Amino acid sequence: MNDLDVVNDINHAGNWIIRNQELLISYAINLTFSTLIIITGLFISKIISHGVHQVLITRRIDATIAGFLSALIRYIIITFALIAALGKIGVQTTSVIAILGAAGMAIGLALQGSLSNFAAGVLLVTLRPLKTGEYVDLGNVSGTVLNIHVFYTTLRTLDGKIVVVPNNKIISGNIINYSREPARRNEFIISVSYNSDIDLVKKILRNVIEKENRVIKDRDIIVGLSELAPSSLNFIVRCWSKTDDLNQVYWDLMAEFKKALDKNHISIPYPQIDIHLYKKNKKIS
Repeated sequence: MNDLDVVNDINHAGNWIIRNQELLISYAINLTFSTLIIITGLFISKIISHGVHQVLITRRIDATIAGFLSALIRYIIITFALIAALGKIGVQTTSVIAILGAAGMAIGLALQGSLSNFAAGVLLVTLRPLKTGEYVDLGNVSGTVLNIHVFYTTLRTLDGKIVVVPNNKIISGNIINYSREPARRNEFIISVSYNSDIDLVKKILRNVIEKENRVIKDRDIIVGLSELAPSSLNFIVRCWSKTDDLNQVYWDLMAEFKKALDKNHISIPYPQIDIHLYKKNKKIS
């Protein structure tokens, strides 16, 4: 009796296969195509992610960011390949896409601060408004750039402090880069007394500039009277030098201006107040 049941089951299975032969062939073909889609997606994702990584490294993008971006691109391609494969075998991909979108939105909302820092880090290493070793002013802090990481940038201030700045704070504000240009301009305000000879003062200041070898002579050198201040004549002096020499040139020229003015007996005034006393005679009754 058991043998007959087994034979009947086999016959029923064979008849079902015969009746549904076209459907089974269709499923087999779709399953084969979906498998090929997955394999092709894996292969293409590997090639593209490797190429993107090499391009980013060639452009001197931070290795951490290059690795993250290449891995992200790879998983995006694999995800699309899986969705296409599921659609090929008859799965409703609309619901799958909706679930992935909702999950991505939830993750994005939970990590919006970190993601904004990461996006800003990518922009910083791609656009390169600042680089390691440059001196920059980021609004609230100034210093030499030590490292540009994925989520933050590290600066060292002139007094030796280490400051860690989130990347989204940097990218959303003004960046003043003092090191990018090879030459920069110094500006001096030199005050002399009102009884000084204007032409003589201008000649003395210009002679000091001309004797300084670190001043770039083929750039504009400006010496002129800029202000009639309450207690002094204020002269403005502008000259250019290499960025690396800028501060030292400023300090040295200030000392030379003082020496040259003293040598020519031109005084540098200081704020002063004149007090007049009046004696009032008292009437004696």
